[in-house]
Amino acid sequence: MAWLVHEGRVIASLEIAESRKNRRRGLLGREGIEGALLLRPARGVHTIRMRFALDVAHLDGNLRVLSITTMAPGRVGKWSPRAGAVLEAEAGSFRRWGVERGMQLEICVE
Repeated sequence: MAWLVHEGRVIASLEIAESRKNRRRGLLGREGIEGALLLRPARGVHTIRMRFALDVAHLDGNLRVLSITTMAPGRVGKWSPRAGAVLEAEAGSFRRWGVERGMQLEICVE
């Protein structure tokens, strides 16, 4: 199990998609997600055929939040040339968790 952490505080449970197959699948076919999904490496995402809206954060190679947006289903998101990863969660999650632009995130794996 992995956890998304900021300044020693657990923000959410975390799934990590690092293989090409897992990144391509992402959250397709799901009705929702409890925590977040980290796609790494990734520079952009889409919500085509998604069943729910997403909060999307582009992260640099050190997991610092570069940008945040909310995407409705059926959209193609902006590509970020500086991004090394993309973090996805159900729409509204980042606000509840306090995730903001410039925030330094960490991954804790048990």
